[in-house]
Amino acid sequence: MTPEKLGLAAIFYVAAMFLLAHAADRAAAAGRWQWMNRPFIYTLSLSVYCSAWTFYGAVGYATRSGLEFMTIYLGPGIVFAGAWWGLRHLVRVARMHRITSVADLISSRFGKSAGLAALVTLIAVTAATPYIALQLQSVSMALSAFAEQGRPMPGNIPLWTAFGLAAFTILFGTRNLAADERHHGVVMAIALEAVVKLTAFMAVGGYVVWGLADGPADVLARIDRMALRPEAAGWVIKPERWLVLITLAGAAVLVLPRMFHVMVVEANDDDRLRQAGWAFPLYLFILSFLVLPIAVVGSDLLPSGANPDLYVIALPLSQGQNALAAFAFIGGFSSAMSMAVVSAIALSTMMANHWLVPMWLWLRHGGFRARRLPGAAREDLRALMLNARRIAILSIMAAGWTYHHLSGGTSALAVMGIVAFSGMAQVLPAMISGLVWRGATRRGAMAGIASGSLIWLGLIFLPSLGLVPPPVMPGGLDAFAGAVLLSLGLNVTLLTLVSLADFPNPVERMQGLSFVHAVAPDGSAADMAGGARAEALLTLAGRLWGGERALDIFRSAASVQGKSGYLPDLTPRFLSEFERLIAGTVGAATAAALMSRVAGRGAVTVADLMDVAGEASRARADNLRLESATEELEITARKLRETNDKLTVLSTQKDTFLGQISHELRTPMTSIRAFSEILMEPELPDADRTRFAGVIHDEASRLTRLIEDLLDLTVLEAGGPRLTPRIVNLHELIERALASAQATEARREFTLQREPAAEHLMIMTDADRLLQVLINVIANARKYCDADVPSIRIETRRLKDGGTEIDITDNGSGIPPENEALIFEKFSRLKDTAQAGGAGLGLAICREIMQFLGGTISYLPGQGGASFRIGLPRWPGNPGGGDVDGPLDLPR
Repeated sequence: MTPEKLGLAAIFYVAAMFLLAHAADRAAAAGRWQWMNRPFIYTLSLSVYCSAWTFYGAVGYATRSGLEFMTIYLGPGIVFAGAWWGLRHLVRVARMHRITSVADLISSRFGKSAGLAALVTLIAVTAATPYIALQLQSVSMALSAFAEQGRPMPGNIPLWTAFGLAAFTILFGTRNLAADERHHGVVMAIALEAVVKLTAFMAVGGYVVWGLADGPADVLARIDRMALRPEAAGWVIKPERWLVLITLAGAAVLVLPRMFHVMVVEANDDDRLRQAGWAFPLYLFILSFLVLPIAVVGSDLLPSGANPDLYVIALPLSQGQNALAAFAFIGGFSSAMSMAVVSAIALSTMMANHWLVPMWLWLRHGGFRARRLPGAAREDLRALMLNARRIAILSIMAAGWTYHHLSGGTSALAVMGIVAFSGMAQVLPAMISGLVWRGATRRGAMAGIASGSLIWLGLIFLPSLGLVPPPVMPGGLDAFAGAVLLSLGLNVTLLTLVSLADFPNPVERMQGLSFVHAVAPDGSAADMAGGARAEALLTLAGRLWGGERALDIFRSAASVQGKSGYLPDLTPRFLSEFERLIAGTVGAATAAALMSRVAGRGAVTVADLMDVAGEASRARADNLRLESATEELEITARKLRETNDKLTVLSTQKDTFLGQISHELRTPMTSIRAFSEILMEPELPDADRTRFAGVIHDEASRLTRLIEDLLDLTVLEAGGPRLTPRIVNLHELIERALASAQATEARREFTLQREPAAEHLMIMTDADRLLQVLINVIANARKYCDADVPSIRIETRRLKDGGTEIDITDNGSGIPPENEALIFEKFSRLKDTAQAGGAGLGLAICREIMQFLGGTISYLPGQGGASFRIGLPRWPGNPGGGDVDGPLDLPR
C-alpha cells in the first residue's frame, strides 16, 4: 500500500470523524444527548492520554529501556484506581466554579489572579508545542514506513496534517460559546478513536504473539533472552527514576491541558469517575500488556537498524500483512489526531481567556462599560472570543509545525512526552495545595510555579533539544530524575514558605473555603459598585451567548427571585452566580475583569470578612434549613413588595390619568363649542369659516379617537370582543402596519432592518386585531425613538412548537428599567401629555388584544433600544373567551 493511498484513507477517516462529530453536535443541540452522556463514553474519551507517542513510542521505549515503559501506564492507573475520590472532589469543585482549563482552576483558586493564569498558560503552551510536533512527525514517520525503497515521500505531510487538524478543531471546537464549554461532537469522535486505536494495537499484538511467535510462552522466553543481552542495560530498574516517572505520569492525567479538559471540563458530573476508576486503568493495562511482545519480537525479526518506534507497522509489513499494517497506521493516526485536537481546544481556551482577550480589554481599557449598541454590534464580545480561539488554534498548530520543521524531526522529539509531563508537573503542587490547604496563597503559588519552571527550562527542556548539555547530578543520580526532583522540591518549598509568611486576601480566603470544602460560594461577595443596572449585565450576556440565551438566563433568575419580567434584582447571590456563569465561558480572571468593566463590581468589603469569619457556623445543617426558609420568605416578601410598589404607582397614576382624561375631553369640547359660536357670526369671512370648521373637525376626530380607545379597552376588559380568525400572511400585515404607522408619524425618515423572505409565515389569527397591535408598536417606535439616525429592526421566526414571534426594536435609548413593569398598565404614562399626543392607552389595549388572541406581548430589555416581542400560538382557539365569527376547525 502506497503512502498516497494511506493519506487518502486518513482523509476519509477524518471525514468520518467529521460526520460523527457533526451528528453528535446536532443531537446535543436538539436535546437528544442522553445517549452520549454515558460513563463509558466519558471513560473512552480519557484515552486521549494515549497519544501517538504512546502508540508508537511505548514499543520503542520498551526496546531501549526495558520495563521502564510501564511507568507511563502505572502513573495514571494508580491515580484513577487509588485516588478517584480526590478526582471526584476536583471535578465537583470545577463544575461548581465552571472552570474552563487548568490555568483557570489555579487562577480561580488563588484570588482569580490573571497573572497566575497567564503564567500557567505560558508553561502549558511551551510544554505542549514540541509534543504537538511529535504527533505531526509520527504521521510522516508512519507513512515513510510504507514508501518503496528509493521512492521519495510526498512533501509537506506534517504541514497538511497540521492544517487538517486545525480545520477540524476550529469547526467543532469554536462553533459557539457555551456556558459550560462542553463539546459533545469532539468527545464522541475521541471515544470512537479510542476504540479504533485499541483495536488496532490489539490486532498487531495478537498477530505478533500468535502469528510470529509461538504463543505467550515463547514471548516470555524471548523477553528473558533480551534482558540478558549486554546492550540491555536499560532493563536495570533505578528506583529514583521509576519513582519520578510514575509521579510524572500520574501528574499528567491531572495537569496536561488535554487530560484536564476531557476529565474535568467535559464531565457532566463527578459520579462517572466511579466507573472510570477501574475502566480506564483496564484500558491502559490492555495496551501495556502487548507492548513487550511487540518489542522483543521486533528486535528478533527486524534488522538491527530498524526504528523501534515503528515496530507496530514494520512487523506486519515485513510479513506481507499490508492490511494489518494499514490498520495500525490508522490506529496511530487516531492517537495523533485525538491528542492534537483536544490539546488545541484546551490550549486555545487558555490562550484566548488569559492572553488574547485580557490584552484586548487592556488595550480598549473602558471598552466594555455599559452602552447601547444597535444591530449586530451587540454580538462583538461573542465574535471576539470565538475569533480569539480560532487564532489561537492556528497559532498552536503553526508552532508545532514550525518546531518540527526547525528541528528537522530529530531524535530529540522521542523524549518530548516525558519532557512535557515534567513541565506541566510544575503546576501540580499549586493545584493540590489549592484543593487541600486553605492557607495556600497566590504569592506562594506564583513563587513555586515560577521557580520550578525555570529549573525545568534550564535542566530539562533545553537539554532535550540539544541546546545545552544535560546536567551532572551528584552521587550518580540520574540526570533527568535529579532535575525533576530539584524543580519540584524547590517548587513545593517556596510555595509552602511563602504561603506561611504571606496572608491570603479576602477573595483568596473565600475561594479557599469553597475549593477545599467543595461548598458553593454563598453569594455574599461584593455588590455592584455605583449601582450598575441589571440591563448592563444582560447586554454583556447577550454579547457572549446571544440575545435569546441571555434573556432565558435572566428571566429564570428573576423568576427564582419571585419577580416578573426579564431583570432580576442585583443581589449578591445573583452577581456571584452570574460571574461564575461567565467564567464557564471566558475563565475566572477574565470574568472578574468583565464584571469590573461592565458593572463596576467593587472590591471585597468588611461584610465579606465577617462572612469568612462565620463560615463554620453557616455550614451547620440547622442553619442551612433556616437559610432555605428565609430565602422562601424573601421571595414571597419580594413579590409582595413588587406588587405593592406597582399598585402604589398605579394608584397615583390613576388619579393623574383621570385628571388627564378630563382634560383631554374638555379641551376638544371647549374648542368645538368656542369655534361653533364663532361660526354663527353672520359677517365671518369665508376663509376663516373654512379654517374654523377644519379645527372643529380635527378636535371632533381627536375626541372620537379618545372615546373609541376607552370603549375598546372597556370591551376588551369585559371579555366581549368579537374575533374573526382566518389564515393570513404575516408579511402582508407587517407591510400594512408600516404604511399606516408612516402615514401617522411621518416626521422623520427611519431605516428599516428586516428580512421580507422570513416574514412570509402563514398564521391563523384575527388579522384586524393583530394589525392594530403592530401599528401601535411601530408607531410608538417612530414617535419615541431618540437616536440621531433612527432605525427599526423587525425580526420574525417560527418556533419549534409551531408558534410565531415578532420582535420590533428601535435604536433609541429605550425605556428606563424602573418603568418597564408599568408600560402595559392602562394608568401608566411615561411621557407628558404634550409630547405623547394621546391618552397613553395603546400598550394596555395591545396587551388585552394579545391575551384574546392567545398570544403575548412583552418588553425585551438589553436590546440596544426599545424592543417589544409579540408572540402568537400555533392555534389560537378562543382563549380570551370572546365571541368568534367564522369556523375554527380549519386543518392545521
